[in-house]
Amino acid sequence: MKYKKIGDILILDNSYPKEDFESLSKKHHVKTIMKINHIQGTRREPVYKILYGSETETINKENGCLFKLDLAKVMWSKGNNNERLRIAKLVEDDETVIDMFAGIGYFSIPIGVHANAKEVISIEINPNSYEFLCENIKLNKLNNITPILGDCKIETPKFKADRIIMGYVKTTHHYLNVAINSLNEGGILHYHETVPEKLMDTRPLDRIISQANGRDVELLKINKIKKYAPGVEHIVVDARIN
Repeated sequence: MKYKKIGDILILDNSYPKEDFESLSKKHHVKTIMKINHIQGTRREPVYKILYGSETETINKENGCLFKLDLAKVMWSKGNNNERLRIAKLVEDDETVIDMFAGIGYFSIPIGVHANAKEVISIEINPNSYEFLCENIKLNKLNNITPILGDCKIETPKFKADRIIMGYVKTTHHYLNVAINSLNEGGILHYHETVPEKLMDTRPLDRIISQANGRDVELLKINKIKKYAPGVEHIVVDARIN
């Protein structure tokens, strides 16, 4: 049986066998057991089933950060934990960072905890995720994160940044032009995409270049996050836009 533990909630995979869920809850010290069928829409809302218990709100600790969330309302990708810390460690002192598709603060909170950014502008369209983003800023006692409820296409152009994180994988390329236009000279873009393995070294970078309006694009790194599907990788392209 495959599972992941988020706070004091256990998430079973789609092929879970029949179990004594009460015994399973005691074994893993959880209050609720759930199955997440999939995440839907641009607001990244879970389609789920509760198998045991009733409470779906929890606090998850990761990389020294606290994340309060409701797994019936918002997503949590446990497989991205190394990437969240990697980005936080790349942020330099006094940088202004825009976190597009910020969710509950997946990237913003680690930056606030582990880096010394001047400001992190965190944009999220889902009101439920935005509510937890605001709570997580308080929970981690951070004062340099500015949460914004709204559409990234509308809100991002209002700001300029030294680094922009695009931590969403579906249709993210449609937001590349908006992101690049908001990057300062020499700014860094962290662009997430799901891509067939055979196109990994070409398609994501070509998409960035096509939306750069003639600005020079310097590839810094292509970082593999995890397998998204057979033959498909979830990757992040780090690129400097000059």
